[in-house]
Amino acid sequence: MWWNKHSNFDANLGISEQLSTLQSDGINLTIDELLSYQGKASLLNLAPKNAVHGHLSGNYLARTKGRGMEFDEVRHYQTGDDIRAIDWRVTARTGETHTKLFKEEVERPVLIATDLGQSMFFGSKLLFKSVQASHIASLVAWHAKKRGDRVGGLVFNELEHQELKPRSRQNGVLHYLHALDELHLQGLEHWQQDNPSSNDYFIENCNRLRQLARPGSLVYLITDGNHFDEKALLPLSQISRVCELVICQISDPLESELPESHHKTSVAVTDGKVKQQLTLGDKKAAERYQQKAQMLTQLKQHMYQKAGARFISFSAGSSIEHQLKSGVESWIR
Repeated sequence: MWWNKHSNFDANLGISEQLSTLQSDGINLTIDELLSYQGKASLLNLAPKNAVHGHLSGNYLARTKGRGMEFDEVRHYQTGDDIRAIDWRVTARTGETHTKLFKEEVERPVLIATDLGQSMFFGSKLLFKSVQASHIASLVAWHAKKRGDRVGGLVFNELEHQELKPRSRQNGVLHYLHALDELHLQGLEHWQQDNPSSNDYFIENCNRLRQLARPGSLVYLITDGNHFDEKALLPLSQISRVCELVICQISDPLESELPESHHKTSVAVTDGKVKQQLTLGDKKAAERYQQKAQMLTQLKQHMYQKAGARFISFSAGSSIEHQLKSGVESWIR
């Protein structure tokens, strides 16, 4: 199970109270709010879903057999086996020499790739998607550190990327959090300048992530999926063949359905650049909007599945803690 349901978060708090609890204004990002997730690391469980490949000492069991801490099985002695591993009890009972096999322990780096492109700087209820993405990245990083994993990855936007080689202990986490803070500020300033965006930056960083990921790594890609296309499939598919790949998609409530209204009302909606008129209180318009949103979501999910990734959906409209407490069974693909 990827999450634990024990939490003290009060879902009945208002928006201002929730933001105060999160130490956030919903738009800007601070180191303090990222540091606060150190105390919430128990919300997650990052035990590997699949067997881990590798040959280094660490906390996980590999498919390979060898000398290690975890006993696996007993088989007939073969030429070249270590005589120190002979199981004398089984040998005496059967009259044939048997040797013990062990599952070898390996180390598993956790790589987190956080997309802070312009489309992430949008929010209609609680947080910008970029802020929620940073909160998720922080929570994953702190939990990985708690397990003794090395933490690294990528933080990227249209202007820049920071590649962080996996580091152990708290240094790896803090290094990553500072990169989040720095590129989030840069991305926010870039967004406010009304600059154009394209899919190129996302594809380039998927290729960088492929180069960074080593077999056996646990790889998290945190994004809204707005720049995910066929060109991104190749590097992500290559990652999923040798690593456990999890895509966390961040969405905003307004991207899924229109707010309810008892009267027909025309409202202007903008992401800071593109303006659009929406009609609230019109049942047919709301249904068409929701159908288009569902089709887009299904298309994204199909792409993630083609890439061989697990898919988890998060909303920027409520805290991670509330969503994990409520359970994300229906979001796991």
